[in-house]
Amino acid sequence: MLTVLYPLVSLAMIALPLALAVFFMRRFSLSQGWRWWGMGAATFVLAQAGHIPFNWLADRLLKAQIDFSRWPETQALVFSALFLGLSAGLWEELARYAMFRWWARDARSWRGAVGTGLGHGGAEAVLLGVVSLIAFFQLLALRDGDLSLLQQASIPADQLALAEQQIAAYWNAAWYEPLLGLAERLFALCIQVSLAVLVVQVFVRGQGRWLWLAIGYHALVDALAVFFVRRIGLWVEAIVAGLALFSLWIIFRLAASPPPVETGEGTPPPSAGLLAPAEPDASDLEATRYQS
Repeated sequence: MLTVLYPLVSLAMIALPLALAVFFMRRFSLSQGWRWWGMGAATFVLAQAGHIPFNWLADRLLKAQIDFSRWPETQALVFSALFLGLSAGLWEELARYAMFRWWARDARSWRGAVGTGLGHGGAEAVLLGVVSLIAFFQLLALRDGDLSLLQQASIPADQLALAEQQIAAYWNAAWYEPLLGLAERLFALCIQVSLAVLVVQVFVRGQGRWLWLAIGYHALVDALAVFFVRRIGLWVEAIVAGLALFSLWIIFRLAASPPPVETGEGTPPPSAGLLAPAEPDASDLEATRYQS
């Protein structure tokens, strides 16, 4: 069954975000939808191009200064979860802010945020699907192969034993584990879209605190995932599912609620979000006299 499920789940990881993007664009008749999707996808890739080397360098520098082996296990895990969560939140949300600020200027609306969020989370799912599909064929070839041949390729014996354990764990997994991986991608996509909707509020509402809210929420999600996957294993997906439901609430709450009317520099346009702008009356025109 795993021989069938692994490649099907990998293909679903690739197809699902694309299908959701097609549905969204047809639902709202967005001619520029794929451009927004591509901007979100490119932003994810660019963020990871800085995020991954940063984590690698920070890990080496921290281990050179701190002997984590002396720390209690829980303390070390909490530190790792907080660091990785904050790192992901800062790199991805600042990259998303830069996208809206200097690139996707026409996407500063609820629909634009959802489109770029689908691209951001979709690119992550597609890349993971491709990587998992490649890994499947590699492990399929090694399942019945002679691993001792790998030792002849200058692979140390201890690493060879580790490879054998990993291959055995892969093929002895429960049948539902690949499906949990697919569900996690769907949950992550909901979270990524909600983060895009939060960041775009900086421009819709003219309030910078929405960026810090997005960074904090992203950091919380990743920190909880890192911590609890070590504590409760696959049950961590229940926590991620709860966060995905909360993210859906964020998405539709900000879609249904128009931004408040503010005065001063940075006042958001009244047409942001799903609601069409109302025709201005005399009081509205009078109020705009004092705005720059």
